[in-house]
Parts: sequence; structure tokens; C-alpha cells
Amino acid sequence: LIDPVAVADVRIPSASIGYRLQVERAVADNFGLDGSPARLAAKLHAESAWRGNAQSPYANGIAQFTPATAKWLPTVCPDVGLPDPWDADWSIRAAACYDSWLHDRVRGATECDRWAKTQAAYNGGLSWIERDERLAASNGVDPLVWFGGVELHTARAAWARKENRAYPRKILLVLEPAYIAAGWSGTAVCR
Repeated sequence: LIDPVAVADVRIPSASIGYRLQVERAVADNFGLDGSPARLAAKLHAESAWRGNAQSPYANGIAQFTPATAKWLPTVCPDVGLPDPWDADWSIRAAACYDSWLHDRVRGATECDRWAKTQAAYNGGLSWIERDERLAASNGVDPLVWFGGVELHTARAAWARKENRAYPRKILLVLEPAYIAAGWSGTAVCR
């Protein structure tokens, strides 16, 4: 699954160095010492290219939280404190905690499948993953398999499908391996 050519083409932004310790702490706090800082680094790279002032039409900050998600997140991750997506430290801790919360709620045939669902849920919402699993199952596809399985079944709009399905691929199959190759700790969950 990993695309070595795409991995080799990734340029790690120098800004990532300034956040490395925060990423490592947030991952350890939520996943223990077996967590992958490279995976969270990959997410932040995909979301904002490590720009704390990143803004899209729907989301803000280094981890690109929508206002609604930022407001809701402390209800399931109270340790992150009051929502402030413009604060990179808050956003990094919140992204790690949200990944943990999502990961606890999805199932996969493998950890790769489970993490792909976690990433897709971060990008587009857990309820969509649950709907997509039901749709895949109704079409005779194993709802525990993401790549080549659930990822091919959704009722989302074409633009949302394209963005949401590319997101786990980019993080898990390109960016996480690139961060590991650049010396960030972690183990690629997909191979």
C-alpha cells in the first residue's frame, strides 16, 4: 500500500521541529509509549502544513478544527481545556485526544483499517463512517476492511467523497512513512 515514490517526494516543513516535543507528549498522553508521533505529525502536515494560523472556509488552526468540533471536543477530552483552535498547543493535544476517542469507536480487520477509519472520521465525522460501513455491508463488503472495502462505499457528495477518501491514504500511506524516514518516532501502521 505504501507508495515509496510519493514518500520520497515529501518535504517536511522546518516548522515541524518547533512542535515535535508537543506532538510526542500528546501522543504519549493518549496512546502511551507505543503511539506514533509520526502519525500525528502526518495529520498536522496534511491539515495545515504546520501553520498555526491556517484557515479554511470551515476550520482553523494547525489541526484545522471546525468551530463546532472545537466547542464539543472538551466534552469528551476534558483535559484539553477550553477550546482554542488558534493555539497550536491546544490543537495538538486536542487532535491527539480526538484521534484516541475516534480510534476507540471504530473497528477494523487490521490496525491499518482501523486507523484509516479513524483518519476518515477525523476528516468527515464518525457518523459518516458508520453509514458507510452499513452501506458497504449491504453491498456484501466486509465493513471491517477500509482500503478497497468501505472506502469505496458512500453516499457523500462527490467533492466530500474525494477529499475524505484521499485523507487516510495521504496520512497513512505517504506522510506517516515520510516522517518516520525523517527520524520521527513511530511505526507505520500500514505497509
